[in-house]
Amino acid sequence: MLSSVSETDAFETHVQELRRGTIVLACLRLLVQPGYGYGLLEELSGRGFDTDANTLYPLLRRLEKQGHLTSEWNTDEARPRKFYRTSAAGSRLAAALTDDFRAIAVAIDALPQED
Repeated sequence: MLSSVSETDAFETHVQELRRGTIVLACLRLLVQPGYGYGLLEELSGRGFDTDANTLYPLLRRLEKQGHLTSEWNTDEARPRKFYRTSAAGSRLAAALTDDFRAIAVAIDALPQED
């Protein structure tokens, strides 16, 4: 158990750093089906990938700029929404990241643990 506020803060920082990369992978895999920002936030949260809008929206813009996502505006509703979808390049990246993630998980499982 964590013994102090600073130890708790340090723990939270490490957890946040660990999860940051997994959000990219989760987005790429979830956006195989088109989705918009707020809906994606809810989907991520429901699947255990807690993030906030200030993290997600810049990430989506960056992934789009890199060619890993495509987007289009849906103006059929009262409030226009930008829908994102994983591109072919994004699917290749997601497959590579998934393979890497699995290899890292196996490597971590093989590390010694404290009793």
